[in-house]
Amino acid sequence: MGRNRVMRLGLLVCALLVLQPTAGWAEWQLKPFLGATFGGTSTFLDFDAVAGERKWVVGGSATWLGNFVGVEGDVARVPGFFQTASQQSVLSSSVTVLTGNVVVTLPRKLTQYALRPYFVAGGGVVGVNIEHETDLFNVQTSLGVLDFGGGATGFLTDRIGLNWDVRYFRSVGGKEGTGLTIGGKEQISFWRATMGVAIRLGAGK
Repeated sequence: MGRNRVMRLGLLVCALLVLQPTAGWAEWQLKPFLGATFGGTSTFLDFDAVAGERKWVVGGSATWLGNFVGVEGDVARVPGFFQTASQQSVLSSSVTVLTGNVVVTLPRKLTQYALRPYFVAGGGVVGVNIEHETDLFNVQTSLGVLDFGGGATGFLTDRIGLNWDVRYFRSVGGKEGTGLTIGGKEQISFWRATMGVAIRLGAGK
């Protein structure tokens, strides 16, 4: 079911790009970012109940943006997602997310001298890694993931600007009966808030 949803999102991306009116310009945007996760939940064994705590996240995205529709590739890593400084049962952990998204925004001519808001939605893969002090509870798995959110970009010059972004991620299609989860199949979800630099490349007219 999760894979079917991701495939449908991919087809939606293609359809939107085909239907988009031909613009006199288009651009690439690179956005390295830093931020934090919050509101996380997980069915993976979390003995210290720390999945919902704020964790640092680092990553970046590359976006091809037309007049009002574009596509984006986004990658982010959350080290220590299942850890805190006060516990030692988990030796190391991380959550890594790779998604492809549809971007819908206002036409550039309407926001040339202001913040340009956008909405994103898509899907991809989330990797979960947990190394316990006992190997019995180690986790190394990949799940499908859906995401949606939005943000705003404001350029300080023709090429350099700032970007603010908030997204929600939720896994789909996890396995059941692995012995490494509580309450059913493998599942993880969280919110992500980031701020980063926006670098405009290849801007047209």
